[in-house]
Amino acid sequence: MSVRNSLLGLLVQRPRHGYELRAAFEAVVGGEANWDVKPAQIYSTLARLAEAGLVVEEGVARDAGPEKRIFAITEAGRHELAAWFASPVSSEHQRDEFYLKLMLSLVTGAADPRKVIYTQRAGLYRELHEVTARRSGADPRRELALILLLDQVVMHLEADLRWLDMVEQRLDDIRRQPSPEPEAKPRGRPRKASA
Repeated sequence: MSVRNSLLGLLVQRPRHGYELRAAFEAVVGGEANWDVKPAQIYSTLARLAEAGLVVEEGVARDAGPEKRIFAITEAGRHELAAWFASPVSSEHQRDEFYLKLMLSLVTGAADPRKVIYTQRAGLYRELHEVTARRSGADPRRELALILLLDQVVMHLEADLRWLDMVEQRLDDIRRQPSPEPEAKPRGRPRKASA
């Protein structure tokens, strides 16, 4: 959904072709390292937006290279974009791969949960170091938007590290609780209703 709405937002500025949209998207997100979007994704998203009536092909540009189809946002596309701006973004915090890995280590005994936590913590510290170094190297006069994004990443990483500390402190309590099990469902054919 983000790439789709981002393309609509970039087309509000002016009509563009796919390569321009990809370059503008990367500029907004602070580069390919932050959010790599492939040309194929841009073009397939544009095709879906056109099919939905949210963008139209406005013309073809002929530079020194191949023809470039220029797209423009429609009124329906502007309404779609306005609705996106007016709605909150839901987080995926409850679909966390590390949480799943930790729970499986506890339930199955296939791995030591403390080692799983230590490995995750080491990875988070490495990532925190890399992001902090990148943030320190950013120029606040020209890259304030990137700095704000990296500040958000740092805060999320710090929160994840605090959460790991809390989990580690409560690991023995978690182990004493029964393992989550699916509800038992009756087997066999359902009984016929009495007449």
